[in-house]
Amino acid sequence: MERKIKKKVTGFQTQDGAGVKLVRVLGHQTVEDYDPILMLDSFDSRNPKDYIAGFPLHPHRGIETISYVYKGKMMHKDSLGNSDTIGDGEVQWMTAGSGILHEEKLPESERLLGVQLWLNMPGNRKMTPPAYHSIRNSEIKEVSHDGGKVRVLAGTYKDINGFKSSHLPLDYYDIHVNEGASITVDTPHEKSIMLFTLLGEIKVGEEPVKEKTAVRLTEGDSVTISNNGKSVAQVLFVSSEALKEEIAWGGPIVMTNQEDLRQAFTDLRQGTFLQDGIDYSDK
Repeated sequence: MERKIKKKVTGFQTQDGAGVKLVRVLGHQTVEDYDPILMLDSFDSRNPKDYIAGFPLHPHRGIETISYVYKGKMMHKDSLGNSDTIGDGEVQWMTAGSGILHEEKLPESERLLGVQLWLNMPGNRKMTPPAYHSIRNSEIKEVSHDGGKVRVLAGTYKDINGFKSSHLPLDYYDIHVNEGASITVDTPHEKSIMLFTLLGEIKVGEEPVKEKTAVRLTEGDSVTISNNGKSVAQVLFVSSEALKEEIAWGGPIVMTNQEDLRQAFTDLRQGTFLQDGIDYSDK
């Protein structure tokens, strides 16, 4: 059965961090429809003044942040002692788990183009130890298709395996579709699947989708993505498992109930936010 569009959200211009201009696509109002994706911010600017202020040191708990920088650079520092920079086609994957402090800087470049996803963590794993991993271009396999290519950022595509999440299965592809071309992607029937048009316009089936739009797909065994414009369309494909859990969301912290959320902010005030966490590696 062919998947179709169930929900469609086009982003809006806003600011975050120390004044970074971005397009916010998913957030508090879309949690149920796009489960387990909590937030999606898109960055697309040729003006460094839009983003060089960056995101000063701030906390996270209960989520994973996944940043894909297709053009430009992102510098990361955190309370685990990590200091790292990715650029032009690479990914940063940070597991906040029981608690982490980090900052992100966006150095001046010809163009900053990319997205950051917030991936919810299962309630019984939110207090796992925090971690950081960068996915380099050397680890990202590219698969050609008739009329484009697929970059396998994480998970599995056909017989290609990429980086795998330790907590929630995630297939994450950057799909390029040339003008006049299309691609059909096979999908497990029960998976929760989202597409995001990073660049260009597409059709899913016969329904058009504008640039900077996230669509949630119906259940099905495949989806056909067609270029609906006059340049290469770049579509991010995200497949995971809907958690269907309660959400208690306060700023950079997402828990499953208000008691745990209050405890997180109490920990911040009392200086006990950074914890060892529960090790699930052997469970």
